[in-house]
Amino acid sequence: MSVLTPASVDVVVVPQARDIGGFGVRRALPAAQKRMVGPFVFLDEMGPADLAAGAGMDVRPHPHIGLATLTYLLEGEIFHRDSLGSAQNITPGAVNLMVAGRGIVHSERSPPDFRATGGRMAGLQCWLGLPLAAEETDPSFDHFPRESLPMLDGDGFSLRLAIGSLHGLRSPVKSFSPCFFADVDLSAGATYVLTAEHEERAFYLVSGEIEIAGVLFAPGRLVVVRPDAEVALRAVAKSRLVALGGDILEGPRFVWWNFVSSSRERIRAARADWESGKFSAIEGDPEFIPAPELKAL
Repeated sequence: MSVLTPASVDVVVVPQARDIGGFGVRRALPAAQKRMVGPFVFLDEMGPADLAAGAGMDVRPHPHIGLATLTYLLEGEIFHRDSLGSAQNITPGAVNLMVAGRGIVHSERSPPDFRATGGRMAGLQCWLGLPLAAEETDPSFDHFPRESLPMLDGDGFSLRLAIGSLHGLRSPVKSFSPCFFADVDLSAGATYVLTAEHEERAFYLVSGEIEIAGVLFAPGRLVVVRPDAEVALRAVAKSRLVALGGDILEGPRFVWWNFVSSSRERIRAARADWESGKFSAIEGDPEFIPAPELKAL
């Protein structure tokens, strides 16, 4: 990637590698250069990874508060279970939206059939911070099949809108504040224009190579666009990216472990509740992830 930065680009984030349940991820948000993009407080790229037969992803039961998780797969399958009794398989192009609100527990594992044969896994996991009025809302879970999400076909590109509104499209996935998350496929030589209809915007390049005003961007980068800038993204090669953003939330959000809140005290209380067993359990999945030590917040 070029060391130059176009005038329309604010920040370029190089994600940090992490491990979740024996499965590698690259964490683009939160980052030192940029903590949030609109309501998005967290963005992980999962994989891509080729899992051998008998292996799989196992993210044991763990709690959340104050956020909504959006799971979007590019390849493979994940089986979601939670303390509400939800049990849902997700495949590429569909959306799982889990609203944690005042508190929920969930696990994410490779389903039995996928684990038995093995296969390629890749996807994105996002957390959206909830507005102040919704931080303690009742938890919920919804699944939206691939076919239910709106599509836009342009000149050399196609776009699927996972949540929010963009280019006159509106997703059926519930959102608590103005936002968008779109999966964009571009043919080599095609251009996609990221319009300035949202307060904050960024794109994460999954594959290929994108050029902006003569500057090249490689995969595995979160490129944050300057406010009010309309940006033309030209695909040097066949490329895939996700564009995301929305309105800035009212005030900062604290992110610690799996908790998001406008209040440090609420996060401390949530940790104590998890350690003392006050969160509801997932029926049939007795494992759990212990909370780390709370050194600073």
